[in-house]
Amino acid sequence: MLALLDDIATVLDDVAVLSKVAAKKTAGVLGDDLALNAQQVAGVSADRELPVVWVVAKGSLVNKAILVPAALAISAFAPWLITPLLMVGGAFLCFEGFEKLAHKFLHSAEDDQAHRKALSQALADEQVDLVAFEKDKIKGAIRTDFILSAEIIAITLGTVDGQPFATQAGVLVGMALVMTIGVYGFVAGIVKLDDLGLHWSRAGGALAGLGRGILAFAPWLMKALSVLGTAAMFLVGGGILVHGWPWLHHAVQQAVAGIPGLAGTLLSTLADGLVGVLAGALVLGGLTLFKRVRGG
Repeated sequence: MLALLDDIATVLDDVAVLSKVAAKKTAGVLGDDLALNAQQVAGVSADRELPVVWVVAKGSLVNKAILVPAALAISAFAPWLITPLLMVGGAFLCFEGFEKLAHKFLHSAEDDQAHRKALSQALADEQVDLVAFEKDKIKGAIRTDFILSAEIIAITLGTVDGQPFATQAGVLVGMALVMTIGVYGFVAGIVKLDDLGLHWSRAGGALAGLGRGILAFAPWLMKALSVLGTAAMFLVGGGILVHGWPWLHHAVQQAVAGIPGLAGTLLSTLADGLVGVLAGALVLGGLTLFKRVRGG
């Protein structure tokens, strides 16, 4: 019994250490995850925001219930697939980030304003089926979550590659639960932040000033999450691609070898980000060309 408890403690210790490493590697995806999921429920009536977040969170758990066993099966029967899957996930992250930049530069502020105005008018129109609108929002958010969850699971699987099955299962299940609870807990807080600010602004006294401050801060928070999330996509995606190509990883290490300390680390990170930007541009350009050739 004591030997069994010692084995369990060892496994749990390994799970804790590897979970910490995996959390660091997947942290870059979380900023984008938070921003995207908060934006997905934008436009839903205020009294339905939390129920919608709850439904999407349950959908996220279903996504991970599919992805975690699939990841464990790949690790057990086709471990050679882990690196290619990581490379695909990294390329997709870079593509998604560059697509955001392209949208920013190719679409004017007037286009975005017209889109928001059309959405507001649709919500104010009593003829619009808000139930169908809400279902579309939920489906879109769950689809987005599946992609982001797959990226997190793939990165985590790469972290635990070569570990015993029990350790892999513990880390993957733990990360799936922690990420879901953490992300959607924060999303719930973000989408209700403006409601809290509005409530306090009407309370009078010191709370009124704090409420107005929250109302002014909320849009900047969303913008900051979006910017940081986009930057993280290039850094994380580029880092995955650099480590997946040994020759490229060696070239980056050689380039920063003579630069000691924090400066060398920052330059290595910037190199990952530059690779991410270039990869995103290549993928987006290739997809655009493919669509034009097909006439789409």
